Amino acid sequence: MDYIIREIRKNEYPILSEFLYEAIFIPEGMDKPPKSIIKQPELQVYIEDFGKEDDWCFVAEIKEKIVGAAWVRIMNDYGHIDDETPSFAISLYEEYRNLGIGTALMGVMLQFLREKGYKQASLSVQKVNYAVRMYRKAGFEVIDENEEEYIMVCRL
Repeated sequence: MDYIIREIRKNEYPILSEFLYEAIFIPEGMDKPPKSIIKQPELQVYIEDFGKEDDWCFVAEIKEKIVGAAWVRIMNDYGHIDDETPSFAISLYEEYRNLGIGTALMGVMLQFLREKGYKQASLSVQKVNYAVRMYRKAGFEVIDENEEEYIMVCRL
């Protein structure tokens, strides 16, 4: 599958709300929550007023359609480490998962963050999420956990 990865354009920021919804992990056998769930403050922190300093996003595009996004910002989210560490969010539309696009997006973002001089990036992921393997392969390590989630960091 041919795709390109590029920086998001300012006029495309609204699409992050779609990818925020797509980033919600739904365990097998569970129903998807309503799209309105992303209005909750603990989720809005990922996209509200996107475009400030330390907000970065790359998108994957196939035939001029954005099919995935990886974005970071320094925010007080589930994976927050400190005020110098950007927190990672990544998602793809379901039909584009497991094709290597997410791994490529993550690699581009991690390289970009290295070049920008960040020391590490963090994320939070549910333990049962299949993406844990991808995060480990990309260099993320578990630094903390609770019953449901890992807090992971990738040293850059």
